[in-house]
Amino acid sequence: MSLRGVGFLLQCYLMLAAAMYFDLGEQEEKCIIEEIPEDLLVTGNFLLEPWDLKAPSQSAHLGVTVTVRDPNHEVLMTKRYGKFAKFTFTAHASGQHYLCFQTNSTRFSVFAGQRLKLHLDVQMGEHAIEPNMEKTKDNMETLEYSLRHLIDQMMYITRQQEYQREKEEVFRQIGEDTNSKVLWWAVVQTSVLLSVGFWQMKRLKDFFIAKKLV
Repeated sequence: MSLRGVGFLLQCYLMLAAAMYFDLGEQEEKCIIEEIPEDLLVTGNFLLEPWDLKAPSQSAHLGVTVTVRDPNHEVLMTKRYGKFAKFTFTAHASGQHYLCFQTNSTRFSVFAGQRLKLHLDVQMGEHAIEPNMEKTKDNMETLEYSLRHLIDQMMYITRQQEYQREKEEVFRQIGEDTNSKVLWWAVVQTSVLLSVGFWQMKRLKDFFIAKKLV
């Protein structure tokens, strides 16, 4: 792996958001689902590499197509990148967003038959803390940057709380509607059973009268 790739991996590991990795096959698309509030900036960093690193010089031919879909499955962005890159997008609606990744590896490429590893780091908010900020010479700039980050985190938490309250309200309304429908269904069932019972009693009474049994 190149020195630049190692540095990229170290940067991913030092970021606040939890990083992950998964494997990809030839022309295989895999998606992750993120719950994102409205009007929130999302930043993603990724690195693609083969599980077998015996031929690192050939890894320059690797590439990834990133596609982001909103809760209505409409495409927010789709772009082709190299083996490591950074992408950003802004959520236009609250809900589940689909982040999909597809390689350009085919059965005719040098990586035919190999599984590829995609390292992924997704961060929410305007300002993500960068490890290089520790090397800055201006402490005031560092404090200002950290303050902006804290403000962004507070805004992100506020948006998440508002989004969760909206979801709770929707679920509560669904629960009330369901309970109302169950109640009316029970009333209808009871009415039908009573009507059938009275009808059967009347028919039975008419039968006894017709046969002069009463």
